[in-house]
Amino acid sequence: METVKRSTKHTTATQSVLIRRHVRVPDPVKAARYARSPELGPKLLFFSGGTALKRTCKTLIQYTHHSRHIITAFDSGGSSAQIRKTFSMLSIGDLRNRLMTLADQTIKGNPNIYELFSYRLPVDQPSVMLLKKLENLAQGCDSLVDDIPTPMRDIICNHLQHFLSVMPDDFDLRGANIGNLILTAGYLMNHRQIDTVLYLFSRLIESRGHVRPVVTEDLHLGVELKNGAITIGQHLITNGFARDQKSPVKKLFLSASAESPQPVDVDINRATAECIRQAEVICYPMGSFFSSVAANLLPRGVANAVTANLCPKIYIPNTLADNEQFGMNLGDAVEMLVQCLNQNGQQASPREYINLILIDTTQAKYPYDLELSLIRDMGIDVLDTQLVTPHSFPYVDPERLCHVLLSLT
Repeated sequence: METVKRSTKHTTATQSVLIRRHVRVPDPVKAARYARSPELGPKLLFFSGGTALKRTCKTLIQYTHHSRHIITAFDSGGSSAQIRKTFSMLSIGDLRNRLMTLADQTIKGNPNIYELFSYRLPVDQPSVMLLKKLENLAQGCDSLVDDIPTPMRDIICNHLQHFLSVMPDDFDLRGANIGNLILTAGYLMNHRQIDTVLYLFSRLIESRGHVRPVVTEDLHLGVELKNGAITIGQHLITNGFARDQKSPVKKLFLSASAESPQPVDVDINRATAECIRQAEVICYPMGSFFSSVAANLLPRGVANAVTANLCPKIYIPNTLADNEQFGMNLGDAVEMLVQCLNQNGQQASPREYINLILIDTTQAKYPYDLELSLIRDMGIDVLDTQLVTPHSFPYVDPERLCHVLLSLT
């Protein structure tokens, strides 16, 4: 059992003072209280668009129905690339994935919806057979939709019918994710308002958390490497860059085109800013460092919203090697997060963005130097507590992580 000092701001009509208090980590009393009433649980916010948080999210909904998830929408590979190129839109694969992860699987029909939204059309079948499969789904004549109750079944079929009506004849259905096609149809049916679509499906599947894209524009992720090379495309960054460009990242940026290295500025909307400001804990979790976490910090307005919130701001480093973090140690990762936030916001100190780092030097085997003295010199506290268990090794244990985060609210 660990204790950590937490600073909270108390404001009166005439003064503002910082109060230091000790927090028990993990706190079993808090965890038990939230487990009894998850509908009253805290607003934990995650800057994360990848699958590394999937198991944690499935555990988290047992403790709170109010978690917030700011998701990157820049994926440029696979079936997402086909949808984005055809309809000039943001990527929705990570949004769909997180939305379904937060769905209450105890509700009748939701496991079937999860299966449908995760289903991909085969890559080795002729186009005519893939089209026939999609048409059968749209008509409700397929085993994948047989057990989905109405009205959800009707809504899904209507969306697939709309997608078929706008799908170009040369659209490549090989490997297409059905959930992505459904959400794409909803996006087009609702005047390209992705928030409307996410709200609709969140209500229908009774999502136990809130999912938002960090921005809704059709943008791409780019990096400038320290050797001068520039790579644009999230799928290229995630795959570790080309072999002849193996070099640490110098700068991360957003581009309006997959072919243009020209950085662009984009603002978050008011609802996203409020979502960040109202969080009770802000978390930069484990996951693909640049494409899943750091990319969320680039849009203008993120940094100001983070600094305006005096809640705990926690970074959880990866316990495994990450292709995207080639040549980086923990100090480099913290400096890069700060750099991304400062690119389009006020110039703030590291502690204003991150005031606590969670590590586990006993159970985890970090593949890089932790440089804890440098981290503390930045003014950032370090909590060394059990995050990895024998059962979860080498990954962070979802139950343990949830208990730690809940303790800090």
